[in-house]
Amino acid sequence: MAATTTITSAQVEPITSENIIRLFPEIDTALATTSRESSELDGYNEEQVRLMDEVCIVLDNDDKPIGSASKKICHLMKNIDRGLLHRAFSVFLFDSEKRLLLQQRADEKITFPSMWTNTCCSHPLGIPGETGAELEAAIMGVKRAAQRKLNQELGIPTTQVPPEIFHFLTRIHYKAPSDGMWGEHEIDYILFAQKNVDLDINPNEVKAYKYVTAEELKAMFKNEGLTFTPWFKLICETMLFEWWANFDNLEAYKNEQDIRRM
Repeated sequence: MAATTTITSAQVEPITSENIIRLFPEIDTALATTSRESSELDGYNEEQVRLMDEVCIVLDNDDKPIGSASKKICHLMKNIDRGLLHRAFSVFLFDSEKRLLLQQRADEKITFPSMWTNTCCSHPLGIPGETGAELEAAIMGVKRAAQRKLNQELGIPTTQVPPEIFHFLTRIHYKAPSDGMWGEHEIDYILFAQKNVDLDINPNEVKAYKYVTAEELKAMFKNEGLTFTPWFKLICETMLFEWWANFDNLEAYKNEQDIRRM
């Protein structure tokens, strides 16, 4: 296995795919091949393959953007093992009864299919409005991305989830394999929100959904027939239930400046 590349904030440069080739010369960029033509994606759902061409924000270990690369490039384990890291977000959306909306990822998903997870977990893209080098700008970028993905995955109208309803709590840095080929290596922004919303589920993204209390979620974790995404398990095992218990006093937990390394 190739040695992991460590990039420092002193090396931060404009967000371009050319930077990634130079900073990570050993990664598989497959720049001449679209995901539709890529052998790694043979047999997967066509819409999910198309989404692998979306452009993620590549980071240094301090969450500074150093370039951009396709979702496919960022999620190949052979690239992750060489140090490739990207930005993500996880939304925890509660209703007026403080029940958390969970989703079960669709069978068609390329990474972590069929697993239960938090309301929405995805990536801000390397597009205007969703990027940001400094924390304040990055938080606004992930809030806009969260609004976009809640609509795309769960059919929640964007007017019901404007950026101002999301509360940024912290960031977690973690790495997790999905299978032998795919995985995650992310700095994940944790967003809390409370709103009663309308749902129009996209079956290509979401297999099932349910609202749960904290005790109901704990019972789900004891069910050996259920599987959960690794980031969701990490958050639940370390922080979620404390946040949930202090739902009406979240000010003490908001806007954490340090990155939690997991």
